[in-house]
Amino acid sequence: MVVLAALLFGGAYIFQASDHKQMSSGAEGTGEAAIHSDFSLTDHQGNRVTEASFPGRWQLVFFGFTHCPDVCPTTLAYMADALDRMGPEADRVAPLFITIDPVRDTPDVMAEYVGAFHPALIGLTGSEKDVAAAAEAFRVYSEKLDDDTAPDGYLMAHSGHIYLMAPDGRYQTVFREGDQSAEDMAIRVLAIMNGNTI
Repeated sequence: MVVLAALLFGGAYIFQASDHKQMSSGAEGTGEAAIHSDFSLTDHQGNRVTEASFPGRWQLVFFGFTHCPDVCPTTLAYMADALDRMGPEADRVAPLFITIDPVRDTPDVMAEYVGAFHPALIGLTGSEKDVAAAAEAFRVYSEKLDDDTAPDGYLMAHSGHIYLMAPDGRYQTVFREGDQSAEDMAIRVLAIMNGNTI
C-alpha cells in the first residue's frame, strides 16, 4: 500500500496488469473488443445521459476525480489542447470526464471543475453503482486509498488513459498525456474520424 501511494504521489499511472498490454499508447491489440461505451450517468448540468445521448459523435473519455492532485488536471488540460487543435472538427467529438469519486463529485462540483478546462468538456457522475458499471464497461481500474493528508482523508488511484470511442460505442484506441504531443493526438483523432490510419 505504501508503494502504491508513492506511485500516485509521483504522478505515475496505475494500471491493471491484465489491461496493460492492450492499452499501451495507440494500441489496438488484444482485448479492445471488451471495451465499449456503455453508461447511464448524470452530466454536470443535472441531466441523465447515456452513451446514446451523443448521436453521431465520437467520444474522448477520461476517468478521474476532481480532488486529483496531478494526473487529472494535467490530462484534462492536454485533452483541451488537443480539442482546440482540431478546430471546427472538434464539434464531432464529445469529450467526457467521468468521475471515479461520485461521493464528492456532485454535478455542481463537476460543473465548476470541467468549466476550468474547456467549454465543451462534459462532466459525468452518478451513484456509486452507476459509476462502477461505467468503469467496468471501459475496463478502468480505480482504488480508494486512505491518506490523512488528503481532503476527506483519501485519494483515488486510477488508470490514466483517454479512450477514443466511435459513434457506435466501439473502442478505437487510447492516448495518454506525455506519450505524444497534443498536436499529434489531434492529428491522430482526426485521421481516425476521417477513416484514415497513421
